[in-house]
Amino acid sequence: MAKAPRRGPYICGIDAALDVVSGKWKGLILWELDAHGVRRFAELRRGLPGVSEKMLTQHLREMEEDGLVHREVYAEVPPRVEYSLTEHGRTLNQALGPLGAWGVERMRREGPSEAVDVAETSRG
Repeated sequence: MAKAPRRGPYICGIDAALDVVSGKWKGLILWELDAHGVRRFAELRRGLPGVSEKMLTQHLREMEEDGLVHREVYAEVPPRVEYSLTEHGRTLNQALGPLGAWGVERMRREGPSEAVDVAETSRG
């Protein structure tokens, strides 16, 4: 697959990293795959309330092109497709851990209007 065009050249490492995880759903896809290992498309969609099929498909394709997600297609009828994190995706998820901890602390500090469910969110 051809690499997705990026906006580089990058100013710094944060710029390059944020380019890969830009968008509302990519971080949540990483989190969902890290928490559950292997997921089929419908399972991912159920785990990410509010994501559209189109947006999930787009993000999964971009993440596959970036080497973060592995897409396994099984030659079955009906076809079965499973998604999992690559080692590169796992290292990105680990790098995002401190950012998630920062976000949980922010939700605690800001109060209920910012917090959906602190216990649920603390995983990522």
